[in-house]
Amino acid sequence: MSRFYLLVMMMGVLMGCSTDALQEDVNVLENSIASKEVVIDNVIACAASNPNDDTISVFFYPRAGATNIQYFETENTKVDKSDLDNYTAVLKPVQNVFNGYLQKFEVTALEEKWAIVAFDEDGKTHLSNPIRLKQFTKPTEYLPQNITVAAATSTPIFTWEDGSYDDTKIYFQVLSDSRNNLISGTYTFEKTFQFYNLENVVLNITTNPPGQLRSGNSYGITLMGVSEDNWVNMIAVRGFSVN
Repeated sequence: MSRFYLLVMMMGVLMGCSTDALQEDVNVLENSIASKEVVIDNVIACAASNPNDDTISVFFYPRAGATNIQYFETENTKVDKSDLDNYTAVLKPVQNVFNGYLQKFEVTALEEKWAIVAFDEDGKTHLSNPIRLKQFTKPTEYLPQNITVAAATSTPIFTWEDGSYDDTKIYFQVLSDSRNNLISGTYTFEKTFQFYNLENVVLNITTNPPGQLRSGNSYGITLMGVSEDNWVNMIAVRGFSVN
């Protein structure tokens, strides 16, 4: 075999390795945004463990016009959550929640990790805060009995209590109709919310101000208690009717 032929073979192998390495590098979050304008902490996202299986739901608010929605995660929680080199893309389909007003990824993980949701919007790439997956140390509690509906009129009042975890920082309330369409989505620091009173609301993702709830109709409230690192400690879902 001639030296020239050997050289050509070696160059082909090296080029193949370089190509493979480049393809792998694109999956790293830091490299995937290298040539883009990035907006940090500008995707609303959180994660919860599911009660009946080993999957984790990573919820996010996509905003109108969001494209190229991706899920990234670290190998474990020992790495620096702020170093985007530690996040690798995991290909998962996007699933609709509340008929697409919110969306989610369903992921499985044998270890607890950090995760980030990213999407493109208006020519920029937007990233969520790092989400700390706690499916083993703090599995999400499902506590429908912890939420109370008072004054079931067109402006009902909802109150609730925490579960066994004491590090919840914010509460997310979604009111939905009988077809599971989102009517309002709001965040409070307090353990109470009156529809659609925004006095104690610190974040509102309701696109259009809703009208009054109608007498005789059935509705639902979904409540999430979220920790500072964006893990959902508690979920409560209750149906109610308006008198």
